[in-house]
Amino acid sequence: MVGVFLSGTGNTKHCIQKFLTALDSDARCIPIEEKKSIDAIRKNEEIVLAYPTQFSNVPFMVRDFVIRHKDVWKGKKIFLITTMGAFSGDGTGCLARVLKKYGAIILGGLQIRMPDTVCDSKLLKKSLEENRRIIHEADRKIEKATNTIKQTGKYPREGLSFPAHLAGLFGQRLWFYNKTTGYSKKLKISDDCIGCGLCASICPMGNLRIQNGKAVNLEKCTMCYRCISSCPKKAITLLGKEVVEQCRYEKYV
Repeated sequence: MVGVFLSGTGNTKHCIQKFLTALDSDARCIPIEEKKSIDAIRKNEEIVLAYPTQFSNVPFMVRDFVIRHKDVWKGKKIFLITTMGAFSGDGTGCLARVLKKYGAIILGGLQIRMPDTVCDSKLLKKSLEENRRIIHEADRKIEKATNTIKQTGKYPREGLSFPAHLAGLFGQRLWFYNKTTGYSKKLKISDDCIGCGLCASICPMGNLRIQNGKAVNLEKCTMCYRCISSCPKKAITLLGKEVVEQCRYEKYV
């Protein structure tokens, strides 16, 4: 078993690590942007894929990864983990349907509420104690799921049903589908940027580059919020006009 994940602010990384550690202490977790991730998928029969949902959909980077490597999924047993700020609908189901087209066997899905990661919006923001409670409840959910899998062999199937599909479609995807059909060009970098290079070094897409002492957007943003949550000058925004709170998992533990 191997885990491959996209994690912007650390929420998804925490969840997949906790899930895999409980099931298989020898299993590795590999960021999706690392070149060795596809080799690990080729060599393993059981794969856990994890990512944050965006408007009840799959981040385009993750969908693109699956499609570009469509020949590797036949016969692979896939379990999907998604993280969400409040609502996911069929966040796992969106990728499950793509994987099934390429011959994958979907073991199940788990959709986990975690602290909000959209740094440039006041929506869904919580206090430190509330976020700690959310993480505690997420951990309990993961523990319950893994205990059930170990005892019965049955995987949870959250987000994979037809009602979940309708909830995701009509709840968010129909209204915001254009935001997830490709990489975003809307990342903005203010004059507060000091050209430190941190954003360029951590971007999973290689979307940022330092030119003439300032970060430059190459218009291939996957909306993971990793750079926005880490910029020391809060100089990067995406959906909003200013950084409200830098949302990183390690702040809450």
